[in-house]
Amino acid sequence: MKAQDEFFIERTLQLARKGIGWASPNPQVGAVVVHEGKVLAEGYHRRVGVPHAEVEALKRLSGKLPSGAILYVNLEPCDHHGRTPPCTDLLLKSGLQRVVVGMIDPNPRVRGRGVRRLREAGVDVTVGVLREKCYRLNESYAKWIRRGIPFVTLKMAASLDGGIAAADGSSRWVTGPLARQKVHRLRSEVDAVLVGVGTVLKDDPYLTTRPLRSAHQPVRVILDTHLRIPERSRLVRGASQVPVWVVCGVKIVTSKVQRLKDRGVRIIPVISKQGEVLWRPLLKRLGAEGITNLLVEGGGEVASSALGAGVVDKLLYFVAPKLFGGKGTLSSFPKWGVRNIRQALELEEICVEKIGEDYLFEGYLKR
Repeated sequence: MKAQDEFFIERTLQLARKGIGWASPNPQVGAVVVHEGKVLAEGYHRRVGVPHAEVEALKRLSGKLPSGAILYVNLEPCDHHGRTPPCTDLLLKSGLQRVVVGMIDPNPRVRGRGVRRLREAGVDVTVGVLREKCYRLNESYAKWIRRGIPFVTLKMAASLDGGIAAADGSSRWVTGPLARQKVHRLRSEVDAVLVGVGTVLKDDPYLTTRPLRSAHQPVRVILDTHLRIPERSRLVRGASQVPVWVVCGVKIVTSKVQRLKDRGVRIIPVISKQGEVLWRPLLKRLGAEGITNLLVEGGGEVASSALGAGVVDKLLYFVAPKLFGGKGTLSSFPKWGVRNIRQALELEEICVEKIGEDYLFEGYLKR
């Protein structure tokens, strides 16, 4: 049964990915009902407040569940009342005799309870099939549940020699159109994107997924200790359509605060030190707001600050086949560095993808 179990758990992961961006802060979950190797019904968790994946799959069955049917699900079924009833109730009523689970839910309200209840009722439960793949899909959810802070991904785009802007300050565009499309897809998969106010002043970005029709739009978070964001910026003008949160120092007192609020901007005061917002209080605040995954897009000072604070979990580094040289150019991490090679941050689980003429290096920061 191992090959079949892995095949159908892989299918649950494919289904679960359809909920990325929409289901948060809930996990991404897919479910498949199988009988004698044939798929009878499928489902996935679409968004908060609607039926969970296994419930959706069972409700899609045409006719009575045949004896010997198996439910495959990438995350442990819940056994508690939340926005929806416990999934285990319906599973037991359905008469399922076997359930295959990819991983245990790290949520303390669930953690093992769903599996235990099914087993106590006589259901054959297999746990841990493709566990690592299941965990990677829900790594943001797992970190948020355990620590109350979002999973942080740092995205940078640079030349072969690490430059993110030429000597005259120009930085559009370091990478090509296909890489930029990839960034829009990445934004659609996270709860929030973050840049510093320097990027806003320089580029006046949208920070949306605008080329992707009907895509999930992330919250746009701006680090702006002294509230320098222009009131005529694209972000402020579009705040009523796509949320904009401006993170400033706790001592900011100005009439501009109310004017920004009137435009739909949310002002979030966070402790700062020497003109810079402190990352850990910021992440705690974002986590409390239900932000489970955060895409940090720079610029160089913000990237340097995040690395220096040790809050980055994953790095996405786009490299363009260009050379800027060192004279007057801005490097990827201008305010962060190590004294000797032994202090260098290392990446693990590295993947390299060619995107048009550019390359994407993806890896996790080794702790």
